Amino acid sequence: MTTDTRYNGWTNYPTWRVNLEIFDGWDGFAGLITPEGLEEVVNEILDMGGTEHGTALDFARAFISDVNWYEIAEHLKENQKEEA
Repeated sequence: MTTDTRYNGWTNYPTWRVNLEIFDGWDGFAGLITPEGLEEVVNEILDMGGTEHGTALDFARAFISDVNWYEIAEHLKENQKEEA
């Protein structure tokens, strides 16, 4: 039996939530938007919390491991085209 993990039109809840909380309405993009670049941004944000939050950081990293970075990148590129 296959379970549909889609959430609010996105691949899954982590993808929707990361896009909503971090990238929605953010104008911090210069140049090309890539899935790897977006993942790097989120990892840098997580690293700002320091290493003293070991367990919480581990949970956060596990959560973002399910993010569809390609889907967010394509969404942001499309939004840039619409705004141009």
